[in-house]
Amino acid sequence: MMHCNSCTTLADTHTKLEAIVGPSVANPTLYRSLAGALQYLTFTRPDISFAVQQVCLFMYDPREIHFKALKRILRYVKGTLDFGLHLYPTTSTGLVAYTNTDRASCPTTRRSSTSSYCIFHGDNLISWSAKRQHTVSRSSSEAEYRGVANAVAETTWLSNILLELHRPLLKATLVYCENVSAVYLSTNQV
Repeated sequence: MMHCNSCTTLADTHTKLEAIVGPSVANPTLYRSLAGALQYLTFTRPDISFAVQQVCLFMYDPREIHFKALKRILRYVKGTLDFGLHLYPTTSTGLVAYTNTDRASCPTTRRSSTSSYCIFHGDNLISWSAKRQHTVSRSSSEAEYRGVANAVAETTWLSNILLELHRPLLKATLVYCENVSAVYLSTNQV
């Protein structure tokens, strides 16, 4: 893949990967090795986290379509070698979190929600996550609320870390969510 053509997009947005579609990969060890290497790359490349997580879901029984998606990630990385996580000095004294949840997004079970968040300290991205929720939500509001709760738990932990480092937060943490009903749930005192 050293001399492959680069790719400007990370994944095919029109199709979702499914468990048992097409022939098995000829060399599953190679697939697992490449997927594992990409997992390490996500430490400094949060932009590929979700796509890498998707191909890692099929490490137990990789298929050709999964390997094709993995190769697309490698082609994207080749074209974006100058991307990455950069940390800069900041005078900001607060945290800002952004959350998003995709309810019932699993094409296999049709019930799992994927929650994600990213947390900034000033202009620096310091924490992020994208993973399936362990419980089944009855509505998109409940799924979004669980995602917000995960982000709030992480910001609480980060606040304590900053306090131990003698850099306490001087402003309230802001948490942004795209679902109006989840915002109403979080402000309801009942």
